[in-house]
Amino acid sequence: MTALAIETAEGTGLTIAADGSYAARLARRDGAGGAGAEAWCPERWTLDGPEPYVVQLPGAQPEDPGADVLPLADGRVLIRRFMEGRHALSLLYPTGPGTGELPLGAVECADLTLLPPAPGGELAYALAAGEDSTAIWLVAGGAFGPEHVAQVEGRCSGGVWLDREGRMLALDRELDGVTKAVAVDLERGGEVSPLLQITEDSNDRLLLAEPDSGLLLVRSDAPGEDRLGWGVLGSARPVRFPECLRVEDAAVTPFAVQPGQVLMPESCAVALRIDGAAGGASWVGVWRPAGRRLHQLAAPVGWLAGAGLWTREGILRLPYAHAEVDCGVVAVEPPEDDLNAMVTEPSHTEAAGEEPSAASETPAVCKPVPLQQAPLMGRLGAD
Repeated sequence: MTALAIETAEGTGLTIAADGSYAARLARRDGAGGAGAEAWCPERWTLDGPEPYVVQLPGAQPEDPGADVLPLADGRVLIRRFMEGRHALSLLYPTGPGTGELPLGAVECADLTLLPPAPGGELAYALAAGEDSTAIWLVAGGAFGPEHVAQVEGRCSGGVWLDREGRMLALDRELDGVTKAVAVDLERGGEVSPLLQITEDSNDRLLLAEPDSGLLLVRSDAPGEDRLGWGVLGSARPVRFPECLRVEDAAVTPFAVQPGQVLMPESCAVALRIDGAAGGASWVGVWRPAGRRLHQLAAPVGWLAGAGLWTREGILRLPYAHAEVDCGVVAVEPPEDDLNAMVTEPSHTEAAGEEPSAASETPAVCKPVPLQQAPLMGRLGAD
């Protein structure tokens, strides 16, 4: 899963570990730092117990709001701080009344962005994008501090894990003014394979991937404007762009996919963040490829928008925090689609990258390249 770091009234967005056990964020500390001052403190949320709870991890001084935090499976929290032209990395952990800190070293570069939590929860990676290439760094879990593990041609962003082993990483790579999702094999020195190419000139980005089912959520301008679409890793069918995922005067972004649906990508439930225009309210959408319907649900008060996770049983868990509750999770059982009554075979126009209802408005996309034509598809999990 991927959690978006989006600022809220109480702090930054929550980043959830790949297994859902822990989460971390920066939060404002009431009464700290002097009157009128913003004082930021790392928080670790425990999510896999009977009740969620939060532990603050304050340092010797308040954190900069531009710092990044990321939870590990053992309960420690990785923090990246920009100090004196370097990105310093440390592991934070509770020690009775205080906070323990284990410095890991530093990376000297202009920009360093932590990637989403890696499967397994023991390693953490980051991207350092330059003008012509992007470095991938192992920033936690290495033997001797931060390690440079790969260099990828082009300017890369995003970051989606394609497997449960933390070997295959998808990045959105910009080359010659066009952005395409590519797969990077971290066990082969950063070997790069094409992943998405809907048309030659389209910008095709990968937003989420669910390794159990192979479901991919993408954003592409191949239909003539930026649209949300879906495909299946290794499938012979091309990406499809459901009309129901277009919400008037709102931005729609997927943030979690139901795990455990082996070989059943069309029945996977997908959670989406829906943001109203001009900084309006955010609410939750639930959609299944086979259902072809977007269910829109109210978000809990204080929802850390863009954060959440699915259980294998199809329960959506949404974390929230507000003045009365410093750490809470709401369990949502979304409406079911009658999948037996749905037509799961796409029509000819939908399979070509269009929706039938949008045919008169959306320029036709001629023969998009199916996902299976990418060289990566035969190698996932190969030696």
